[in-house]
Amino acid sequence: QLARHCPDLDIKQRLARVRAVEAQQQKVVNWLLPGSSSVLETTIAYEQVAVDLTAWVARMEPDPYLKQAYQFGVLEDFDHLYRYANLYEMIEHRKAEKIVDNLTEIMPGRPTYLHHRDPLDNVRQPYDRSVTEPLSRLHALTIMSAEQQTMNFYMNVGPTYMEPIARQLYQEIGMVEEEHVTHYESLVDPGESLWEQLLNHEYNECYLYYSFMETESDPKVKNIWELHLNMELEHLRLAAELFTRFDGRDPDQVLAPALPPPVTFEPNKGYIRDLLATQIDCTTLGTGYVKEAHERFTRMQEAVMGGEKPASERVIDDNRAISGREYRLETEGPHPAGLQLSR
Repeated sequence: QLARHCPDLDIKQRLARVRAVEAQQQKVVNWLLPGSSSVLETTIAYEQVAVDLTAWVARMEPDPYLKQAYQFGVLEDFDHLYRYANLYEMIEHRKAEKIVDNLTEIMPGRPTYLHHRDPLDNVRQPYDRSVTEPLSRLHALTIMSAEQQTMNFYMNVGPTYMEPIARQLYQEIGMVEEEHVTHYESLVDPGESLWEQLLNHEYNECYLYYSFMETESDPKVKNIWELHLNMELEHLRLAAELFTRFDGRDPDQVLAPALPPPVTFEPNKGYIRDLLATQIDCTTLGTGYVKEAHERFTRMQEAVMGGEKPASERVIDDNRAISGREYRLETEGPHPAGLQLSR
């Protein structure tokens, strides 16, 4: 966005150098995925990341309004994991516990068909850049980027399936991912200049690569995170230089004095279960949250589904018919909201 709105040729050329390196990093990271993984296996991994990363961010977020935004979204990604796991069992005849490694449970969250909201109700209030905690900026950029990547992935791979139910499920959840991008990107203060946004993006990359380096167990992969962190430290220095020059401020006025504790991928089973017990029936109204279906929400439901059962429900019915029962991985006991296993 900065390059597309910058008339200065010298700055555009500097950005071009940085973007070339970023593209190389993205290829290195994406090519760490094994070629033997099917699209559905990668999809399930995406949703597991969405669940545990968003749950961790919600736990650590200091701002109550932002915390609620992450709590709301995580119950929808949790349900997507459940829908894709049933599709996986049905068309690949495998069970998703081998992918999630029992670190994340698989069972219904907020049902996917209830995620289809009027676009007006997907826009949140942004944080105030003048008073927000630096950690809140990092959280917002991290989850926004993860959801954007997920949406793009589903848009690209969904049409590659032959099975109609798979094509339709990716299409339906892809619609929800767009809602999530709108939901999370609207948390970022639009009053930040492009130079401040650049500074925050580069700092966020440093934070994430540092987190991965600190928590990575595979030495080969750890070396990659360290290499990329060193690249991003230079990108951050360049961004700070541009910020000082064009915004006329010291980067220390925006950035945290030290990197926060590293992001940690870990089980969030108890936290998710608490949210399921208390927030599974939430929806949005304007920039807030309610527990009652309202006129705009109901109208959107009718427009999207037209009274027919959506793919996210049919995939459970179809797998139940083929496998004898729906697929779940409930390692900590029955569903906390009382949604019993259907046979």
